Amino acid sequence: MADLRLFRQFIAVAEESSFRRAAERLHMAQPPLTAAIKRLEDELGVRLIVRTNRITALTTAGEVFLEEARKTIKQAEWTLQRTRNTASGLSGLLRLGFVASTVRHVLPDIVINFRTRHPDVVLELTEATTSQQVNSLFQNNLDAGIVVMPVPVGTVAHIATKTIKRGNLIVALPEHHPLARQEQLTLAELAGSAWISFPESEGPGLFNRITNACAVSGFAPVIVQRAVQMETIIGLVAAQMGIALVPENMNHHGWQGVAFRALAGPGTPIPYHLALAWRKNDITTTLHALIDVISESD
Repeated sequence: MADLRLFRQFIAVAEESSFRRAAERLHMAQPPLTAAIKRLEDELGVRLIVRTNRITALTTAGEVFLEEARKTIKQAEWTLQRTRNTASGLSGLLRLGFVASTVRHVLPDIVINFRTRHPDVVLELTEATTSQQVNSLFQNNLDAGIVVMPVPVGTVAHIATKTIKRGNLIVALPEHHPLARQEQLTLAELAGSAWISFPESEGPGLFNRITNACAVSGFAPVIVQRAVQMETIIGLVAAQMGIALVPENMNHHGWQGVAFRALAGPGTPIPYHLALAWRKNDITTTLHALIDVISESD
């Protein structure tokens, strides 16, 4: 039965239409190549190449064999790669959580890059808040999560993290709010406004950063409405329910009825830090591959 080496030799001869050029491409002498193709034809019992003084064309059988040989080589290479991936652990399931604010600007690139490099790993994605993801990590319901830092204080000793993106918070105001006429604002200027925020329990680290920054400016925010998702919070700002602090990347999403302004002065900047989180001392081969993908995008 013809082996893969003969398949590759025939493909080279067919594509080059020359035994000499094919031999050069294969880094071998021409006589052994000519003999190999003759042996292949004898084994199949059909002529594959129309010969005169040189190769002029493939026979009908040769055209079919060329098409099938290419498929066979491609399948063989795929089989070898999948076998290597399985042996190295790069197959199976990777359960990844993510905060909703990453859907437009962080998560797609990570997923596309990872799936391109590791097609045999099934990514199971779960949208959840930072606190929910940390709880799922401890319950072994997630392998990793894209969270907003810092993670809850009591979990720091058991959670490892890798930075994905750093930025700052900005203020979102209804577009006709009196303060929207200014190019940038201080936190103190927001003291008298109604605030919209996410529940402290769902992101205690970031919530504390915000309230501590406000305390530096001499006030505690009056929160009149709470919502879990940043996009919902901005929608409530557009509905003139109040003002909110949101990640600066949210300014690029074309919101109607909302003005975004930078913050300056005491208590600022307020960092917004996204990271991949996982259980310390529990890195699988697939998780390590995900960390590598994130590291390469830094």
